[in-house]
Parts: sequence; structure tokens; C-alpha cells
Amino acid sequence: MQATNLIVILSDEHNPKVAGHAGHPIVRTPNLDALAARGTRFTSAYTNCPICVPARASLATGRYVHEHRCWDNAIAYRGDPPSWGHRTMAAGHRTVSIGKLHYQDSEPQRNGFDEEILPMHIVNGTGDLLGLIRDELPRRVGAMKLGPEAGPGESDYTRYDRDIVVAARRWLREEAPKHRDRPWVLYIGMVAPHFPLIAPQQFYDLYPPASLPWPKLYGKDERPRHPFIDRQRRSMCFDEGFTDDDMVRRALAGYFGLTSFMDDNVGQILHEVETLGLWDSTRVLYSSDHGDNLGARGLWGKSTMYEESAGIPMLLAGPGIPAGQQVAAPVSLVDVFQTTLDALGVPPHEEDADLPGHSLLAIASGARPVRAVLSEYHAAAAPSGAFMIRHGQYKYIHYAAFRDFVPPPMLFDLERDPEELVDLAPDPRFADVLAQCRRALQSIADPQATDAAARADQQVYIDRHGGRDAILGLGTFRYTPPPGVEAQYFARTP
Repeated sequence: MQATNLIVILSDEHNPKVAGHAGHPIVRTPNLDALAARGTRFTSAYTNCPICVPARASLATGRYVHEHRCWDNAIAYRGDPPSWGHRTMAAGHRTVSIGKLHYQDSEPQRNGFDEEILPMHIVNGTGDLLGLIRDELPRRVGAMKLGPEAGPGESDYTRYDRDIVVAARRWLREEAPKHRDRPWVLYIGMVAPHFPLIAPQQFYDLYPPASLPWPKLYGKDERPRHPFIDRQRRSMCFDEGFTDDDMVRRALAGYFGLTSFMDDNVGQILHEVETLGLWDSTRVLYSSDHGDNLGARGLWGKSTMYEESAGIPMLLAGPGIPAGQQVAAPVSLVDVFQTTLDALGVPPHEEDADLPGHSLLAIASGARPVRAVLSEYHAAAAPSGAFMIRHGQYKYIHYAAFRDFVPPPMLFDLERDPEELVDLAPDPRFADVLAQCRRALQSIADPQATDAAARADQQVYIDRHGGRDAILGLGTFRYTPPPGVEAQYFARTP
């Protein structure tokens, strides 16, 4: 397959079900829909961790979280293990990032880029220290602002995304022509539709709140009960800030509006590609770092292994990519490493032979790797390590035991139950399936050993920052601010 330039567009917190090409009955995403029609859509794509920093480290390195050990939003990527950017730079290809990366700090060559433009990294090089504390989960009270602030308007994030798009279009016009001697790779990291759920007026107005459907299993008597999820819900207390039904619908309108805003930004970038005549020499990969529960089961934000949170959109278009195709084979962010090298024609490096990923170019062309795809979570509001694998039609979720806390597993048949309404794990008829899935997980990672390793690394960071009480005294911030904006901290409550 011919070598081409590659543009990687990564949004933040895009629920894979919230797009026109995914069959959503309301949300308008004409530019992403056109990209899907032009290329291949991977319908079973997953993050390797449903929170920002670890997911982005997996995308960079092609390795699972237990391999790169960036466990949470305080232990961020610092250039080791090597990223696909290190490999493309070493092969002489211009490698540039624009926008959100969420690494420890901005050292482009160390991070795997020739240049970082408008980079967003973890707050003050330390990130979310509160997420390190997992033995007694703290209450993240800032989360309760999600509902009350939702509505039309501009935020630091929408302004940042606009700046990112301007910079990306300028780079394509002015810098890309300087690097015609060999293919280049441009990574563009946008923030929408990540909260705050404040959408620009023109996009918010596309979704009159009163007309919006109610979140799945949102009623308190409908929500599935599970000891792990119950503890997450209490710690990550988004829903406690919602005071009435109108607020819920305003939050949905804000998220849908931000999704259409993000789609419009993608469209501006793709328009530049079209105008500059780059489609014959450029492939475009669109994805997101993780999804958003969006009120389903009374959950907001990410951090769970449900499809809304662990699932992600994945679209690939350009030379040699079949148009209008849907591929059901499970894929994940670790596949971006081989995809990038494959797109640019960079030979594989001997140190990368053990990577779990596969090139999406090859998968789009008919290759179907036999594997289980893994997502894992060891971060904020997680009382123990959570592990999810796609094993054929089944999704298996395993929770590591911690002290006297032994959460039961979950099992869903996504072929027959795509909305994950029936947990099959308690049904004795599926004992053999559970055993097969458990063995498949064990072949990739030992849950107990991985949980212990995460806690040990996190304790080092806790001690480095003065101990548990000192970190609790700092309070918590809600989300990483863009460059030049201070983080807003909130005191902790019991």
C-alpha cells in the first residue's frame, strides 16, 4: 500500500453512539458522516483506558496501561516507552502535534514530536493527584457543577478548540508544502465534546432540550446495582448536582451541541485538505480518547467499562482505504502505533515486535487479527483495578479484589444485547463463557498483579507529594485547563 501523509484527529470524550453515522436519531455530524462514507468505520473500537492520560499514553506507545504504567491522570507520559512519533522522526518524517496531548509537560523531542503547537499537558506537571487515592475514595464535589452550568455559551475549551483549528489549517497551508520530500504526520488534539457542557449558541440551538430523549436507565429505581459502580457513582458524584429534569435535558443539549461543534471543526480541517488537493497523498484517522456515559444508568463522564464510556469512534479514510465500509472486528487505540508507521511507510522496529496492536490499514483491507482487545482502569473513583476484554461477541468485565472488596464480574452479549441491559455473569448457563473470557484476560494481564503494581506506583507519587492528607487538603480540580488558564480547585467533602 502506498505511503502517504497522515492526519490523526483526536477528540475528547466522544461517546461512539453520538453521531449520525452511528445511527443516532438526533445528533448532526455531517462532516464525520462524510468521512465515514469516504472511508472505513470500525464499529467495535475501544479505548485502552476510559480516562484521558492513560488512554493517550496507549495511543502514543501502542502499549496497554499495565505496560506503559501511566495509570491515571497524575502519572503521565514522559517519552518512554517510545511512541510512534519517535519512530517517524527517526525515519526522517516531519512529526507535529497541535492541541491537547496530556503528557507530563512540553518537551517535544522527548515526547515524540518535532514541534508541539498550543500543547495542553497535565496541570503544573502534577495532574490530578486526588485520583491517586483509591483505598478510601474521596468525594469529587466539583463534579456536581456539571448539570447547573450546562447550557449555551462559550467556555475556555470552545475557545481553545477554535484556536487549534486555526493553527491546524495554517499548518496545512504554510508548513505542509515544505515537507513534500517524504510523508509527514500531523496530530490534532481537540477537546470537545468534553465537559463543561457549554456549547456555542448556534450548535446548542440545534437541540431544543424539551425534545431530547431521556438517558437510558436514568431513573434511580432503574439503575443497575453493582458494588464497584455504586462506589464510583458516589465518588464521581456528577448526578448529585442535577436538581430537575430540565437540567438533565440542558446537559444533553450541551453535549450534543459540543459534538456538532467538534464536527464543524473537523469539517474545517477536512475542507482545508480538500482545498489544498491533499486527499491523493493523505490519509485521515479520526478517533477519541474515550467516551462519555452521558447520563445512562445515572452516570456521567467516563471511567466505566460500559460501551458509552469505553467505546470510541474510529474512522479511517484516504488512498487505499475502502469507502463506505464497516468493520466489526474489535480495534483499539493501541492500533494507532502500527497504523501510523504503515501509513508513512516506516519499517517496523525490532523493539516493537511485542506490541499488541495491528495496522488499521491492514484491517480495513481484510486482515482480521485473532485477539481479545483490552481496556483497563486504575484511576479516579476506582476502588480496585477494572479490566474489560472483547472476546468475540462477548464483553467481559473483571474487577480485581482489594482487601475485603471482591466485586463480581460482568458479562454482556453485545450481539444480542448491544445496550448492555442484561448482565449474564450471574447466570450459570454462561459459566463456560465466563471461564473462557477469564482465561483470555489472564493471557494478556494478571488482574491482581496489575492492581498491586498500580497501587505501588501510585503510593510513590502520594509520598512524593506529602502523603494522603496533604493531597486531600489540596482539593480537586474538575478538568485540565487550556494553556494560559488556571485550574479551578474545589474543597473535598466527606
